[in-house]
Amino acid sequence: MSELRIFYKDKEKIKVAKSLNALKELDKKDIVWIDLLDVSDKTEDTLEGFLKIDIQEDEEMEEIEMSSRYIQTDDSIVANSNFLKDNFEIEPVNFILKNNILVTTRDVELGSFSETVKKMSVNSRNFPNGYHVLVALMETRVEKDADLIEDTTDLITKLSSEINASDHVDEEVLIQIKDLQEKVTIIRQNIMDKQRVISNFLKCDFFPEELQPRLTMIIKDINSLFDYTRFGFDRLDYLQDTFLGLVNIEQNKIIKIFTVVNVIFLPPTLIASMYGMNFAFMPELNWKLGYPFAIGLMVIFTLAVLLIFKLKKWL
Repeated sequence: MSELRIFYKDKEKIKVAKSLNALKELDKKDIVWIDLLDVSDKTEDTLEGFLKIDIQEDEEMEEIEMSSRYIQTDDSIVANSNFLKDNFEIEPVNFILKNNILVTTRDVELGSFSETVKKMSVNSRNFPNGYHVLVALMETRVEKDADLIEDTTDLITKLSSEINASDHVDEEVLIQIKDLQEKVTIIRQNIMDKQRVISNFLKCDFFPEELQPRLTMIIKDINSLFDYTRFGFDRLDYLQDTFLGLVNIEQNKIIKIFTVVNVIFLPPTLIASMYGMNFAFMPELNWKLGYPFAIGLMVIFTLAVLLIFKLKKWL
């Protein structure tokens, strides 16, 4: 769904316009944020001419290297950051800050943007310019990342309980562990991306000094999230080792059963093979009790083997 939103100050309130025609009527000093959601190239060209900026294409945002996702000039900031959707898909977002106006471009609806709009409607005074909106977006995104980590932690705990309660394990458990490892990796990469962007904001010469403490707090929150992701990796490694250990135990049980069966039938097989020989002189061949005697030997040896296994606690 294509959407253009222009957030501007009207006295002490922030209002929203959804048409480019509003640019002709508004004073640039009153514009706080211009949000572009999958808009046409024509709309982007119009904004580029109005604000004297360069809006990156989707392909450029996706292919740009990590080290080049932040560009600072004398009067503007261009930053690219990846935002996670609820299904752990990555959505690149472009931020442009110039003359206190924030411009954001993206292709899909993101929860962090919706939450920030709600915050702006509740307390407009906290968003006097685009810098404050940018910081609020980053704060909300980090909060969303924390929620994703919490949800993933709950899934890890649930999987751990299932493994402990289950009498047997199957390959589905290993697939779930692998899936959770990939999710934690994606979250870690995402918050690392935020860390680099926020660090560059802190180094910016013209970033409002009043926002420095909030940026510092975001960095601290990100560092704590790193600890949680590291803890998640450790738990998943532990679950993987536990899974492999349980698999080995089950395999050992199967091998043990086959070994016991082979040992039990080894003496009867030996006796049967002895009396199955075709020698001319075997005393028991003409003995009336020879057959019961052979069967008895087989039973006695079988019971003796079972008794030894019981005494050794191998059964």
